[in-house]
Amino acid sequence: MDTVQHPSATWEAVSSGVVFYRRQQLYTLPGKLPNIADYLIAGCKNGGPIALMRDTSKLVALGRGGPAFTKSQIQVYSPAGEGLLLFSWDQGRIVRFGWTFDERLVVLNEEGVYRLYDLQGDYQQFSLGNEAAELGIIDARIHENGLVALTGSLTLLEVKDWEGGRPLALANPGISEPPHSWAVIPPDQSISRHVEVLLSVDATILTVDNLESADQRVARGPFLHVSPSPNGKFLALLTFSGLLWVVSTDFQRELVVLDTATVGAEGPVNQVEWCGNDAVLVTWNDLAALILPSRDNLAGETLRYQYFGATFVVTETDGARVIGQDVCDFIQKVPVSSVSIFRPGSTSSSAILFAAWESFVQRSPKADENIRSIRSDLAAAVNECIDAAGHEWDPYWQRKLLSASIAAKFGWGFLDLYNPTDFIAMGQALKVLNAVRFYEIGIPLTYSEYQYVSPTHLINRLTSRNLHLLAIRVSSFLSLKPDVVLKHWASVKIARSKSSAVDGEDDEVCRLIVDKFEKLGGGEVSYADISRRAWEVGRTGLATKLLDHETKASDQVPLLLTMKEDKLALVKAVDSGDTDLVYHVLLHLHKRLPLGSFFKLIEDGGDQLAPASKLLQVYAREQNREMLRDFYYSDDRRVESAILALDEAAQMTDPHAVMTAVNAAEKFFSEDKDRPFEAKMTNESVRLLALQQQYEKDSDGKVKFFGQSVSETIRTCISNGMSKKADRVKSEFKVPDKRFWYLKLHALTAMRDFDALDAFARSRRSPIGYEAFVKHLVEAGHLKEAASYVMRCDGPKRVGLYVLCEDWRAAGRECKERGDKKGMEQLRKSCPNSLIARELDQLMASMK
Repeated sequence: MDTVQHPSATWEAVSSGVVFYRRQQLYTLPGKLPNIADYLIAGCKNGGPIALMRDTSKLVALGRGGPAFTKSQIQVYSPAGEGLLLFSWDQGRIVRFGWTFDERLVVLNEEGVYRLYDLQGDYQQFSLGNEAAELGIIDARIHENGLVALTGSLTLLEVKDWEGGRPLALANPGISEPPHSWAVIPPDQSISRHVEVLLSVDATILTVDNLESADQRVARGPFLHVSPSPNGKFLALLTFSGLLWVVSTDFQRELVVLDTATVGAEGPVNQVEWCGNDAVLVTWNDLAALILPSRDNLAGETLRYQYFGATFVVTETDGARVIGQDVCDFIQKVPVSSVSIFRPGSTSSSAILFAAWESFVQRSPKADENIRSIRSDLAAAVNECIDAAGHEWDPYWQRKLLSASIAAKFGWGFLDLYNPTDFIAMGQALKVLNAVRFYEIGIPLTYSEYQYVSPTHLINRLTSRNLHLLAIRVSSFLSLKPDVVLKHWASVKIARSKSSAVDGEDDEVCRLIVDKFEKLGGGEVSYADISRRAWEVGRTGLATKLLDHETKASDQVPLLLTMKEDKLALVKAVDSGDTDLVYHVLLHLHKRLPLGSFFKLIEDGGDQLAPASKLLQVYAREQNREMLRDFYYSDDRRVESAILALDEAAQMTDPHAVMTAVNAAEKFFSEDKDRPFEAKMTNESVRLLALQQQYEKDSDGKVKFFGQSVSETIRTCISNGMSKKADRVKSEFKVPDKRFWYLKLHALTAMRDFDALDAFARSRRSPIGYEAFVKHLVEAGHLKEAASYVMRCDGPKRVGLYVLCEDWRAAGRECKERGDKKGMEQLRKSCPNSLIARELDQLMASMK
């Protein structure tokens, strides 16, 4: 370990030794990249890949060493120089390409068409619209969550997110020629939380957002480079004369004003990029200059880094990645925790703790003395050692720093109480980071970036590179669900096997996927997304087999509908017991299928689809009677069709429509040999409705009959003096005499036509007797008229009927005539007053 370089060996001091910067070599790239000076390059942040396309404005020497490709191709490399993707472009001249946050490459052409490529070469294509196609796109700026395009009419269009949404027009900048240079501050970095565009026009800067275009009234321009800092608070501006001006985005605070000619570089400036938020990195061929603000003067301080040939800089949140012909470096400000521990002569508690650990390893008695001297600050020292371990790239120093803080070996042993959560989390993070930084993986993620993007995002990046084994191990190590990794692996497996699909291969691929899901996913991974992928590549049989293993019907059914596996979708929905899901399938099929095919599908399902049939009837009865009628007709359900017709007739008001509906019901019943009674009843209903229509016509519409029952029709006829018509109804519909007499009794009583009632009673012997007359008249309050019918009743009942009519004297006389002393005594006891009692006493005295 004596050959291991000390962390401070690569440090360079600025600000009088208070701040340090370091250049960490990440990878060596001998011969892996073409001459990057001849290519347009776009770099992805957070340790992401770079994309190269030939710069058609430059001549390329043939036969030069290194890989080469045609001008219509885009090549994607990892930071370690490993090729990830190569694809050809055939959609017109490329205006700009760049990266999204999730490592998809955005390629925009002059016609406003843009594609999003993943690292497998699959893409989604969108457009900025017809207007953009007509005007043309002359330039664009792409950030992680959107883009801003400059049209041929010098207006600005913004695309938010990457879902293919309609572009939004920003405020008109009012310029007559393209800007000298321009840049974009993304919404998450601007104060307004809207995208801001900075345009270098003449000697000033225009700031454009969705509401207005504002002139910042600066006079140092025009500017060749405009570069905002990662946090959006500062700008680095380079004039055509080589003056670097670093200023706040509100142009109120100057940080650096430097003539770059004093740096000693030759040739034009290639890039002006930020190194974190604290310094600006200006590059030429063979040289990169790091320029920092200084407290002493506006010229700032400068650190020089030599390179061989051209370089390309990718700004990161905590530094800058520099890609040269032979090397990939990371330049960053040394973290405070590392400075505190490793700065020569440091007397901080964390430096003393680290020195004590080294003395302990060497079995030196100084260890105990050192550790006791910082006893009060020991917890802070342990935390600083843990943090410094996260910022070191060499595993050797990571282990030493963690060892200095680990309780089982040293640091915690002197602490009474200490929560080891941070230590454990750091150990896990470093193990993951060291794995993905390996050159074969090529994701040089810093600890700060790892915290920012999250482990889940890192796992997604691994799966997009088809590094499924590493992604699974990372997921397991961090106790994360492996669903995303397994689904991506299965999708790739299906896609790669699609061209060689033969009989029996679907079963083999299905078995492999199911076994893997069961083994690594614990049986909790959904098969729906994988089935959809299989269907998209033309493997319908495989998609169906995979869906059989899906436990959630809510995930199964939508895909089955998409695959047009209609019956299977309906069966799965019914088996789930979810009525909402069944309705979803039924309505979807009703909308898509011809009506006959839809009904046949349900009918052919038999008992298995009986619940779906019942739910369809319930829905149709409430929402779509026409569909229910068609369904009954197609299934030859005569009785149900008749009942539906009668139900509809009951809700109708138009007589003609009612007659039509009842006629239809009568026809349906008559066609069913098991329903002769119902057929007869509906036939009589038709006859009655026809007769009622005739009666209404005869009365010139003054009397309403339609829709009444037979009894109501008779009562209406009697009430309106249409006795012959009432007799006709009685005759045609064979109304029994007793019911007819009751109906006429009630009707004439209601009319108070007591003469007609008496004539009716005398017309012939009453089939209902006369007691009914008495009781009904009493109930109607006509006591006097009721008493006149008592004498026509049976003798034994007359006394009680007279009492019912409150005619006590007539009741007494009836008792006297019958010689009923006992009845007379009973009347005497129940009579209402003394006057009637004396009269009853006289009648009783006259009885022998």
